[in-house]
Amino acid sequence: MHNENILNQEISFDIFKEEILHDYYLARLSRETSLLGRREVLTGKAKFGIFGDGKELPQIAMAKVFKNGDFRSGYYRDQTFMMAIEQLTIEGFFAQLYAVTDENVEKASSGRQMTSHFATHSLNRDGSWKKLTEQKNSSADISPTAGQMPRLVGLAQASKYYRNHPEADQDNNFSISGNEIAFGTIGDASTSEGHFWESINAAGVLQVPMIISIWDDEYGISVGHNYQRTKKNLSEMLKGFQRTDNERGYEIITTYAHDYPHLVESYQKAERLAREEHIPVVVHVRECTQPQGHSTSGSHERYKSKERLEWEKKMDNIESFRSWILDFEVSEGDQVLNIATEEQLSELDKKAKKEAKAGQKSAWAVYTSQIDDLKNAAVPLLKNLAESSANKNAILEEINALSTKLSTYKRDVFHTVRKSLRLSINENTSARTALINWLNHAMAKQRENYSSYLYFETPEQLPAAVAPVISEDSELVDGRVVLRDNFKEIFKNNPKVLVFGEDSGNIGDVNQGLEGLQQIYGESRVSDTGIREATILGQGIGLAMRGLRPIAEIQYLDYVLYCLQGMSDDLATVLYRTNGRQKAPVIVRTRGHRLEGIWHAGSPMGGILNLVRGMYVLVPRDLTKAAGFYNSLLKTNTPAIVVESLNGYRLKEKMPSNLGEFTTPIGEVEITKEGKDVTLLTYGSTWRIVDEAAKELENFGINAEVIDVQSLIPFDNSQQIKKSLEKTNRLVIIDEDVPGGASAYMLKNILEDMDGYRLLDSKPLTITANDHRTAYATDGDYFSKPSLDDIVEKVYNLMNESNPAKFPSIFG
Repeated sequence: MHNENILNQEISFDIFKEEILHDYYLARLSRETSLLGRREVLTGKAKFGIFGDGKELPQIAMAKVFKNGDFRSGYYRDQTFMMAIEQLTIEGFFAQLYAVTDENVEKASSGRQMTSHFATHSLNRDGSWKKLTEQKNSSADISPTAGQMPRLVGLAQASKYYRNHPEADQDNNFSISGNEIAFGTIGDASTSEGHFWESINAAGVLQVPMIISIWDDEYGISVGHNYQRTKKNLSEMLKGFQRTDNERGYEIITTYAHDYPHLVESYQKAERLAREEHIPVVVHVRECTQPQGHSTSGSHERYKSKERLEWEKKMDNIESFRSWILDFEVSEGDQVLNIATEEQLSELDKKAKKEAKAGQKSAWAVYTSQIDDLKNAAVPLLKNLAESSANKNAILEEINALSTKLSTYKRDVFHTVRKSLRLSINENTSARTALINWLNHAMAKQRENYSSYLYFETPEQLPAAVAPVISEDSELVDGRVVLRDNFKEIFKNNPKVLVFGEDSGNIGDVNQGLEGLQQIYGESRVSDTGIREATILGQGIGLAMRGLRPIAEIQYLDYVLYCLQGMSDDLATVLYRTNGRQKAPVIVRTRGHRLEGIWHAGSPMGGILNLVRGMYVLVPRDLTKAAGFYNSLLKTNTPAIVVESLNGYRLKEKMPSNLGEFTTPIGEVEITKEGKDVTLLTYGSTWRIVDEAAKELENFGINAEVIDVQSLIPFDNSQQIKKSLEKTNRLVIIDEDVPGGASAYMLKNILEDMDGYRLLDSKPLTITANDHRTAYATDGDYFSKPSLDDIVEKVYNLMNESNPAKFPSIFG
C-alpha cells in the first residue's frame, strides 16, 4: 500500500488517526450489518437480502469527495456509501429489509422497495422541492441491471446546464455554479448491458461532471468475467474512451478495493477533474470480493472454486485495511507513531457488532409493532362479532389461528377479518358493523401505504382547459408552425425548459416543429443527440430530478421501444417507489400513427399503456391540441408521453393568438360531433378518418356521435363517454393498435369502471388494425389499419343487426 498518498494532507497525526479509525469502524459496521442481514433472511424474518459486503473501502473513499448538492445514481451494493454520507442508518437498513411502511424509519421507499434500494428525499411532504444544494442526494435505485446508467447522464448534464444558464436557478436550490458531480456505481458484470456502453458514450460526447465507479468482483451471480466481456480487464476495454491532448474523452483510473490510500488518492483526483473541469471519470475498482456471495438466494460455494474462495478471503478489503493499520508507523522526531493495536481494533469490531444488532432490534420492533397494533385493534372486535354470531365457533377458530401463528403479517390480520365477515354474511349486528367500519378505515390506511403517489396530481388538481383564441381573421398555417411558435413562447418564458433528441437541434426536428429555435436559444437548450433513445430518456430523468423541465424527443413512436424499459422501470415509478419523495416530470415528445411502413407506422399503445402507469399518455389529433398539452404539462409534475400525429404537420390549422397560454385538458375527452344513434370513440390520426366516416353514415340515416379521447392516461375523468352512451346506447371503438391493444384498455374503463355495459343495447364493437405490423405504402396502410370503408361498413352492420328493415345488409 501507498502510505505516503494519504499523508499528503496537512493535518495532525491525531486527526489522521481519528479519520482512519472512523473509516475502519464504518467498514466493520457495514460488514456486520451485511452478515446479520443475511441471517435475518435465512431465519425467515425477511424475504430477500442483497448486500454490499466486499465493497466497503471503495465506497468510504468515494464518500470522502461527495459534497452537498452532489447526486448518486447507483445500485444495491452501496450501503456503506449511504452510511458514510449519513443518509442511511442501521435501523433504516433493517427497516427496508423487513419492509417497514413507516417513512420516519424506512426513508428510501417506506417499504415499497426491497432491501438495499436507496434514495434520499428531494421533496417535502407537500410536494415542494427541498434545497438540494444543502443536502447529499441519491436518486432512487431500481433493480434492473445498468438501469441506473441512463439517468446518471442526465443528473450530470444538469450541472453543465446550470453552469451555462444560472438564470434557471437564481436561488441556488439545485446547483451552485454547476459544481455538482453525479456519481454512478455499477457492478462489473452489469457493464455487459447496452445501457452501460450507451451511457458511457453519451456522457463522453456531452463532457459532463460524472464519476462512474465499477465494483469489479469478476462475477454476475454465478457467471464469471469470461462470459461477461471480451477482455478480463475492463480498463483495457475502456481505453478507447481515454481523453488525450487533442480529443475529448474520459479520465480512466484503475485502483484496488483493498488499497485504502490509493483509493482515497484516486477519488481525490477524480473529483478534481469532474468538479472543476467537467471531465467525466471512470474509477475501475478491481479485486472486490463477495464474502457472502451474490445474495440470499444461493451460496457462492456452488460455483466458485476452493482456490477462488481462499483468494477472496485473503483479499478481503477490511482484513487488508486492518493489516495496513496494524503495520502502519511513522516517525515524528524520536517518536514512532502507530494508529492502533490489535486489541483496539478488536474493541471496535465488538462495538460494530453490538451497534448492528441494536439497529436490527430497533427496526424489528417497529416492524412487529405495526402488525401488533392491527392485531390488537382487530381481535377484540372479532371476539365481539363471534359472541353475537350464529357461526361463533368458526369465527373463534379463525381468531385462534391468528393468535397462535408464529409469523404474522398484516395480510393475516386482514384475512381473518374478511373471512369472519364472510362467515357472518347474513347477520346484521352492531358488532359486525363496528368490524366493517374498522376494516374500511384500516384498508384505507394500507392503500395509502402501498398504493399512493402513482401520479402527482389528483384529477381535481389538473390544469383547467383554456381554449385557443381563434377568429375568422386568424392565419391558416401548417400545424407544425402552431407547434413551433408555441414552443418559442415556452422557451422565452421558462429558462428551465430544454429539448433534445435526434435532429431536434440544427434542423428543428424532422418535421420542423422546433424550426429556428436553436438559433434563438442556443445549443444547450435546443440540442441534437446521437441515435441513442435509452440515454435520451435518461437525460430527461436526471435533468428533471434536478429541477429542470426537459422535453426528451424520441423521433418516432416505433423507436420508443428502445427506451420503454426505462420509461416503465424508472421514470413511471419515481414518485411511487419513493412514496412521493422524488419526482421527474419529464415530457417525452414523439410522433406516430399512420405513416406508411412497418417501422414508421406502428401504434404500440396497448403495450405502452400497460407498462407506463405513473405517466400520462396523451394522443392529440392535431398540432394545436398537442401544443395545448405541452402548456398543460408544464403546469403539472407527472411525467408524460405526447404522441403527435405524424401525418398532421402539413395540414392547415388556424394560428391562436394566445400561444403559450391555451391548454388542452389532461384526462378529458372532446365530443367533436354530437349524435344520437351510436358513439364512435377514437384518438390521434384516426380521428380524421372517423370524422369522415361519420359524415358518410349520415347519408344512411345514422347519426353518430364522435368522441376524441385525446388523453388515454388519465382517461375521461368526467365520464363524458358514459353520458354519450346514455343517449346512443351503442359503442364503437376505432383504434389503429392491434386487436386487444388500446381498445381493450378503453373497453375496461368504459364497461367496468363507468358501468357502461348497463347502457348498451348492442355488444360493443372494436375496429382495430390487423395483428401484423403495417405493410408499406398507401395500400399497405389501407389493408392493415382501419380505413374509412371499414368504419362505415362495420358501424352500418351494427345498426343492421338492431334494425334490419331500416338498415338492409350492404352485401346481401
